[in-house]
Amino acid sequence: MPAGMRPTQNKERKAIFDILGDIGGLSFLELFAGSGAVGLEAASRGVKELVLVEHNRNCLAAVRRNIAALKPQLKPQDCSVYPFEAERAIVMLHSRKRVFDIIFMDPPYYRDAAKKTLQIMGAYDIVARNGLVVVQHFKKDTLPDALGDLHLLRQFHYGDTVLSVYRKKEQAKDVSKGDLPRQL
Repeated sequence: MPAGMRPTQNKERKAIFDILGDIGGLSFLELFAGSGAVGLEAASRGVKELVLVEHNRNCLAAVRRNIAALKPQLKPQDCSVYPFEAERAIVMLHSRKRVFDIIFMDPPYYRDAAKKTLQIMGAYDIVARNGLVVVQHFKKDTLPDALGDLHLLRQFHYGDTVLSVYRKKEQAKDVSKGDLPRQL
């Protein structure tokens, strides 16, 4: 991990994967990847695809070193690294019609980056149907209960750190247009 970065602690990383449960065969996107530790842990737990997004040059070097160290276990086609800021990556992934089952982000604290990134995610749909977004943020950062199709399920507190878990829900049916659920 490059100097000056705040890595996800082991306790929080364990909690993330306890919350997610079995993620084998799912797609996983890590925004603000840092060293890529969370995403690489997801790869070790059997995700079918891993995408890491990090724009800091020192962190990118750490990500690439960590991937190289895991090369025997990690197939290159299963892991992509994008050297972009998270907002730009979301727009780019949306333009390529990419969606992810799980998105994890750990943006810098104190900059309102978590809320802004969630807002961009709400505008550029990259979350798979019933997908999860896990946001690691500072306890004083207030995140909305809902943004577009993303709805807060639960928050887990670990000292100054909070893990906010969002799920993508389908939009409500518009009854006025005759858009009724089939089971009625």
